Amino acid sequence: MSVRKREWTTPKGVAKSAWVVDYTDTAGKRRLKTFAKKKEADQFAATATVEVREGTHVADSASITVAEAGKLWIATGESEGLEQSTINQRERHLKYHIGPFIGGTLLSKLNVPAIRAFQDQLRQTPYPDDFLKISMRGKPRTGKMIGIVTTSLGGILSDSQERGLATRNPVIEMGRKRKGRGRRQEKRNKRKLVVGVDIPTPAEVKAFVAALSGRWRPLLLTAVVSGLRSSELRGLRWQDVDFNARTISVRQRADEFRKIGRPKSEAGERTIPITPGVVNSLKEWRLAYSRPIIGKDQDGKPVREDARPGHLIFANGNGQGESHANIINRGLIPAMIAAGITIDSGNRDEEGRVIHKAKYTGLHALRHFYASWLINRPQDGGFGLPLKLVQERMGHSSITMTADTYGHLFPRTDDADELAAAEAALLGERV
Repeated sequence: MSVRKREWTTPKGVAKSAWVVDYTDTAGKRRLKTFAKKKEADQFAATATVEVREGTHVADSASITVAEAGKLWIATGESEGLEQSTINQRERHLKYHIGPFIGGTLLSKLNVPAIRAFQDQLRQTPYPDDFLKISMRGKPRTGKMIGIVTTSLGGILSDSQERGLATRNPVIEMGRKRKGRGRRQEKRNKRKLVVGVDIPTPAEVKAFVAALSGRWRPLLLTAVVSGLRSSELRGLRWQDVDFNARTISVRQRADEFRKIGRPKSEAGERTIPITPGVVNSLKEWRLAYSRPIIGKDQDGKPVREDARPGHLIFANGNGQGESHANIINRGLIPAMIAAGITIDSGNRDEEGRVIHKAKYTGLHALRHFYASWLINRPQDGGFGLPLKLVQERMGHSSITMTADTYGHLFPRTDDADELAAAEAALLGERV
């Protein structure tokens, strides 16, 4: 590895100079890299020396572009059997966010300043006119989306490192530099879930359940008292319900393409107790639920198959998993509006009256309520369960996730009266 100065004169008689790093790469091939300043050449030489010794160095001429690496990253996901929704998300990130800005950049050229510049471009450039979600076209990317896309870029670089196509992952390097003050600031700025804003109150849930009817009642009632995720509800089978023990066992899930698979984590496989009301609702639904059509009778009317253990409980008319959009748009939101759990939409009708919309528009609001129900003290209508048991019921992969999301909901035991009682027990009535 040598660094030398090169001087020459252009055809127009202008004197030029540069610094050249002359070295042999890991394959034994001689490489030359030119820099305008000696400091830059020395820095590269020092880094390249270590990379060549460790067998990780990749020269610019042997590097590939971010777009090419992105395609390999997608192929890796497909070979690992990732869900189609995850593959589709990778493709969207590459097509709409990463490719247009740094798709042609060599991996060897990426560093922390280049990543920061990429983030600035995302922040300053609105969604393209051909973006899939029409409502997002022309609007700026949010900080959350920029973070998600940056994570995907980090995944591309990690995959390339494993393939020997990249020597570094500046996304990880950037994360390490921001781990201290930046992460603490981010944690302080993260808003906690609020009952009545993000989490339905007990009174709202009571009104919501009272408004449930028809085919959506057993599904949404189960969601309220079990805290199952949407994919877990849609993948639930009759054999997963023990009516005698009054439990539901989560053993599979259905993704957005109705593909059945195992829960995302080992903790997702769990058994949850359910209430007698849910048991009765599911029994009634079993007698009338939409079963697969297996033929037609002599009058041409559809003949449906009897309910079997392996059948999905909340299936559509063809026996396939119900879509998440249908559950939200045809089940959850109409029930919220019928129960009067609404907020001002900001719009007015022709007579100037307020047009209301559902206050909670996602199934995760019901999951949040379930968590708060587990946490609340018995005297407040809850179960008063400890953190570890709440984690198990929710199917969280770690207790840290449960604590970070719901820890602030746990009742405090350090109020003035309790402190006075503790002092008296420790030190006596008089201090």
